[in-house]
Amino acid sequence: MSECDQVIQALKKQLKSRGVNYQDVAKALGLSEGSVKRLFSNGGSMSLERLSAVCNLIDLEMTALFKLAEEESQNLSSLTWEQEEQLVADKALLLVAVCITNGYRFEQILSQYNLSEPQLIQKLAHLDRIKVIELMPGNRIKLKISPSFSWIAGGPIQQFFQQQVIKTFFRTHFSKDDEKLVMSTGLMSLPTNYKFQQRIQRLVKEFYESCNSDSDLSMQERHGTSMVIAMRRWTFPLFDEFENEAGSEKSRAG
Repeated sequence: MSECDQVIQALKKQLKSRGVNYQDVAKALGLSEGSVKRLFSNGGSMSLERLSAVCNLIDLEMTALFKLAEEESQNLSSLTWEQEEQLVADKALLLVAVCITNGYRFEQILSQYNLSEPQLIQKLAHLDRIKVIELMPGNRIKLKISPSFSWIAGGPIQQFFQQQVIKTFFRTHFSKDDEKLVMSTGLMSLPTNYKFQQRIQRLVKEFYESCNSDSDLSMQERHGTSMVIAMRRWTFPLFDEFENEAGSEKSRAG
């Protein structure tokens, strides 16, 4: 993420925390709401004059905004292999990590799961040591994960997911209103494949932003929701017998 993007993301968080929406910003800048949304979108750009005007709107010094953006840039983008192994080896630790990334507060974890207060503090202290969170006074929790955070490809968490989660995740017909499963197939070049992967990553970011936008709602109004996106060069093995030698070589190369 560029420095400009980091500043804009930090500003968006400050607007949300102060209850200021795009309509308010549009009025202050003398722009349409659509123009403001483009300013705050990925790849958008904002002049220093407009940035200053938005900061004035929420009574925030630009130097303070730049400091917030710098702090955000120092957040974790991944764990080490050993840290992922620690999470997988300790189910309680993994549970707490998942709860925290989903926006649970200390008292909400205690009320929903069979963990004592000392146990929960111990797990939170562990997450603090590996810099996933900052455990603050009063057992307040500050998440220290970057928006670009990802698990190691083929790492312990991903392996755990493939072995333990996928079977139960797909144990449904995806026919309910809150379920959706789509599989698309087609011919695609590698450059187009890479571009599409970038779009998928943006979708993942939107997923977490949408979760964060619901953070002010009660726990009764929010529900555990998972999204799985997969994309690879792949053909149905069922059709291998129909491929000629050239086709088989091409498939193996993929």
